[in-house]
Amino acid sequence: MTSATIAAARRAPLYKSLFAQVVAGLVLGIALGVLAPEFAVGLKFFSDAFLKLISMIVAPIVFCVVVHGIAGAGDLKKVGRVGGKALIYFEVMTTVALAVGLILAYVIRPGVGMNINTASLDANALSAYAENAHKLQGGGFGAFILNIIPSTSFDAFARNDVLEVLFFAIVFGVSLALVGEPAKQVAELVDATSKVLFRAMGLIVRLAPLGVLGAVAYTVGKYGV
Repeated sequence: MTSATIAAARRAPLYKSLFAQVVAGLVLGIALGVLAPEFAVGLKFFSDAFLKLISMIVAPIVFCVVVHGIAGAGDLKKVGRVGGKALIYFEVMTTVALAVGLILAYVIRPGVGMNINTASLDANALSAYAENAHKLQGGGFGAFILNIIPSTSFDAFARNDVLEVLFFAIVFGVSLALVGEPAKQVAELVDATSKVLFRAMGLIVRLAPLGVLGAVAYTVGKYGV
C-alpha cells in the first residue's frame, strides 16, 4: 500500500502540486504588477486575507500542541528535560537566524532601488513592533515576566499573543499531568481539537498561491519590478 501511494503521488499532475501553484502565483503576480500595476495593487486583499487566516489558527494550535505534549508525557521530570533542550535549541537557532539576517541585510541590501517615498508610508505600521520593544526597556527582567503572564486566558487568545498563550498552555498542561487519570477526557479533547486545527491549517495553506499572488502583485505594482 505504501508503494502504491508513492506511485500515485508520483503520477499526480504537476498543477496539483502546492509548490508549483505557489511558483505560478509568484510569476503571475510579477506579470500583473508589470503589465497592470493599478489592478495588481488591488490584489493585496489576497495576501492580507491569507495572513489573517494563518494568524487566526496559530495561537489555538500552539495551545493544543503544548498542552497535549506535556499531559501526554506524564512524567514532569521528562517534560523539564525536554523543555530545557528545546529552550537551548530555540536560543541557539534564534541567534543563528539573527546573524544570518544581519549578514544578508548588509550584503544583499534588500529594498535598495525601490525608490519608496518614506513620506507616503504608514507611520503606524511599526507600532506593534515599537510597543514590544518598549516592553524590554526600563522595567527589567521582572517587567518582562509580567508581560508574559496574561491578564486572563481569554485575553491572551483574543489579542492573539502567542507568548501569553504559550505560558497559559504550559500551566494548563502541567496541571493536567498532575491531575492524571481524572483529567484524561480533557487531555483527549485537547488532542482531538489539535487534529481538527491541523486539518484546518492544511485547508488554509492550500490558499498560499493566492497569498503569494496578492503580495507579489501588490509589491511589484506599487514599487516596481
